[in-house]
Amino acid sequence: MFNQDFLALSSSYAQTMEEEILPFLQSLEKTTLLEVEEGKKLYCVSYAPPEPRGTVVLVHGFTENAYKYAELIFSLLKNGYCVLAYDQRGHGRSWQPKDLQDHSVVHVDHFQDYVDDLRKVCQRLLTPLPKPWMLFAHSMGGAVAALFLEQHPEVFSRVVLSAPMIAPNTGGVPAFGASLLCKYANAIGHGNRHPFFMKPYAGPENFDTSPATCPERFAWYDAVKAARKEFQSSVPSYNWVMESIHVTKKILAPGELEKIVCPLRLYSAETDFSVLPDPQRQFIERVAKGALTFVKGARHEIFRSTDEVFFPWWHEVLGYYAEQK
Repeated sequence: MFNQDFLALSSSYAQTMEEEILPFLQSLEKTTLLEVEEGKKLYCVSYAPPEPRGTVVLVHGFTENAYKYAELIFSLLKNGYCVLAYDQRGHGRSWQPKDLQDHSVVHVDHFQDYVDDLRKVCQRLLTPLPKPWMLFAHSMGGAVAALFLEQHPEVFSRVVLSAPMIAPNTGGVPAFGASLLCKYANAIGHGNRHPFFMKPYAGPENFDTSPATCPERFAWYDAVKAARKEFQSSVPSYNWVMESIHVTKKILAPGELEKIVCPLRLYSAETDFSVLPDPQRQFIERVAKGALTFVKGARHEIFRSTDEVFFPWWHEVLGYYAEQK
């Protein structure tokens, strides 16, 4: 049912998630609706094992939520770590703008809003949890984490970035052209709408074009997403696209990456159609205690890879966290 690190075997994945992992998490979870701005609340959840050896803060990626990371959270708890996770603004069970035309659109006014949210989560909810404080961030969450580490380098003692969005993949469209299109959409009042060539959520998704390589992990969450409207985020707004394009320049700005002082590991997926690899290399070359590893056989979502790819990768991540006393 589980491997040595308490990850679910894919051969009985759905059953293990429903009968073992989710009930265990529900028995330990503490939820908080954290108000980060007037009327804007983030859904936050924390877990604590009996004898914690530290705390891992988990920051999810674009169109995701904390629930999607149940398997990783379970493994961290079983390995002795407290976990603090939350749904980022515009995602999952957290605050979303009321004027969106479609609930599957993810919109943000400024990317810095995500960074400020992480700061407030740490200030109000991380402080009572045991040190060392460590961070795990995926994709868009990796961009949020990168900016946070530049602005607040003293908080975390170890960081793992999983396929971070140092630069998004715009699908062959030059970033300059995509930015101009988004600026035009904003100018005519369509900044919170999704690009005309993208389709909002319309039911079960296609595994073959997904960022996952494990059919069982994909199928489990795909069913969850189909059943829960709050998890059906799937497309960006024009303004989100523009902000995501501009975030690269902010992260890689002269002198900024040199402010990151904690050990950091960046894992880049071998086949990634969501983010670009070269900016990841530019990023890690300037982080004093940074290391880059390419995960063979993985698409963008390394944590939804097949057992033979996922298990060794996650075992390495746990070993890295365990080095911090």
